[in-house]
Amino acid sequence: MDRLITHLRHVAIAVPDFDRELEFYRNLWGLTEVASDTGVSFLAAEGSPEQYVVRLRKAADKRIDLISFGAADAADVDTLAVRLGQQGVRLISEPGPVGTPGGGYGFRFFDNEGRTVEISTDVALRPHRRIEEAESVPVRLSHVVVNSAQPEATVEFYQRHLDFALSDVLMHPENGRMMWFLRCNDWHHSFAVARCPHASLHHASFEMRGIDEYMRGSGRLMRAGVEKVWGPGRHRAGNNTFSYFLDPQGNTVEYTTELDRLDEDTWHPGLHDFTDPMVSDQWGTANPMDEFVARKSFNDPDKGLFQAPPV
Repeated sequence: MDRLITHLRHVAIAVPDFDRELEFYRNLWGLTEVASDTGVSFLAAEGSPEQYVVRLRKAADKRIDLISFGAADAADVDTLAVRLGQQGVRLISEPGPVGTPGGGYGFRFFDNEGRTVEISTDVALRPHRRIEEAESVPVRLSHVVVNSAQPEATVEFYQRHLDFALSDVLMHPENGRMMWFLRCNDWHHSFAVARCPHASLHHASFEMRGIDEYMRGSGRLMRAGVEKVWGPGRHRAGNNTFSYFLDPQGNTVEYTTELDRLDEDTWHPGLHDFTDPMVSDQWGTANPMDEFVARKSFNDPDKGLFQAPPV
């Protein structure tokens, strides 16, 4: 398989109320601030070797600044940059030194809807540790899901240009296909695309150590009065647990665990009707997936399309 993307690194978001957002991710969500500059904070997951999994930036407009993926080496980064350029993808930068914590070598480009995507390699690994029993902090960034006004084209972009593979699709009997789960390694999905009236962040998901830690984390947020959108429950596609919450700026964030790892040589994508309660939630413990829940994750239209972030 000629796949040059190895894994998901981090998601960077810009928000107007930077201080409240930073307090949420650091003090409630369980991430660790590892570096900061004026109006920018880099937050790591204690169990992950990635330098950081979330980057926050203070800005007038709320937006996805970028989604970052890893590559195996500099040769693969160069190969991918040349390939994308030849295929007409709009590059923001040519391959070169990465100026964020951990350094490395990479480049950025716009996807078909104008999101900034970064590909990097040789980023220094961060000293990390084993998350202990009952410790309800994220182990790693599991996946990022985006809303798309043209989801079929967006899925095709990531399949054709970045060699993402389709794992499963969610559909509705009246509205057709609604969400596509894409993978860049054997995790069921590191990226997904949801049908929406506009482009925006659907949710970012963080893996916990296990079921107990996932429930403890979910309970901590509920006790703190953080708005819970959906969960706790267990999806069929990916077989992972889910609890969705809104951060102070209205972005949906998820605690999850036990996401499936696939045998990529034998896996065939499934088409799942999410009006079947067992598709949405195998446990039957979550609130119903209805129009109200869906609209919560539509988010505000992204103000950063085809505008490269300053950092």
